[in-house]
Amino acid sequence: MDSRYLELAYRIGLGQSERIAQLWAMIADSSEADILLALPADSPAVAAKLGRPEAEIAASLHTLFVKGVVFPSGKTSPPNYRMSRDLVQFHDASILWPDAPQAFLDLWQDFMDVEWPDIARTYHQLMPRPFTRVIPVGISVEGKTHVLAFEDVREIIENARAIAVTKCTCRLTAHKCDKPLEVCLQINRAAEYNLARGTGRALSKEEALDIARKAEEAGLIHVVMNKQSIDHFICNCCACCCQTMPILIEHNISVIEPSRFAAAIDAETCSACGACVDRCFFSAITQEGEEPAQVNAEKCMGCGLCQVVCPTESICMTEVRERDFVPEKMFG
Repeated sequence: MDSRYLELAYRIGLGQSERIAQLWAMIADSSEADILLALPADSPAVAAKLGRPEAEIAASLHTLFVKGVVFPSGKTSPPNYRMSRDLVQFHDASILWPDAPQAFLDLWQDFMDVEWPDIARTYHQLMPRPFTRVIPVGISVEGKTHVLAFEDVREIIENARAIAVTKCTCRLTAHKCDKPLEVCLQINRAAEYNLARGTGRALSKEEALDIARKAEEAGLIHVVMNKQSIDHFICNCCACCCQTMPILIEHNISVIEPSRFAAAIDAETCSACGACVDRCFFSAITQEGEEPAQVNAEKCMGCGLCQVVCPTESICMTEVRERDFVPEKMFG
């Protein structure tokens, strides 16, 4: 393996992973690898460092931007570029590379199946809070005045200045279910980024709300970054392909936090149909015979998917965590 690709893997904290080095080798040729290793810098500085024409460097930087491995700053002119800063950014951006060969996507999934669980465990031990959190579906919540702007799907969409949709990178590589693929909502800066790369499709607010509603009906959970300002994404996650859900469900590693809510079931009106049991990713609802369903509050992630399918409207979402449970900033 060319040492340049090992160095690129090292720079995102995964120098021990041959698969990550191979992924870098598949997405960047040797000339592009030299440019990546010269960052952060603007195109004149990279050209001077490598002794290559600035026009050539600028064109290569644009190509690398489309591939999802460099990110320009809008604060300088010419823009200062940096490479992917971590595994999550490398994964999420590079998988949407428009010309990604199938072998590249397959290698990503091989990495996720084989190496990711142990890496996720390490991240969980090192990080003070999980990177993402659940927000409840856009349906009724008990005591609506307690639902805050940063946990209300409709309000997040209504307040967004820009919205785009991309394919779900997890289902694009994993193929473990037939859930909808083009449902990853990009908000504000993330929308602008994906539109500039050509990896996203611009949406009206009505179109975004329709995608969110259809995702709920399909049994997908809304997930956002774990902070109060929502200016990146609303993922719509399944239980099998997602980066985080199987890690929590199968390995019991808390790489995603619950919402501030939990499901509550009215025993008097519950028809014991079992629909909510089948719907729950987390085995938080049980139901035996003709007895009403019951919620294990410790397991409930507060997504609200059970409420979507309850034929007797016996399920409501109740506030179980204080407002300050959601940090103002990442890792707060």
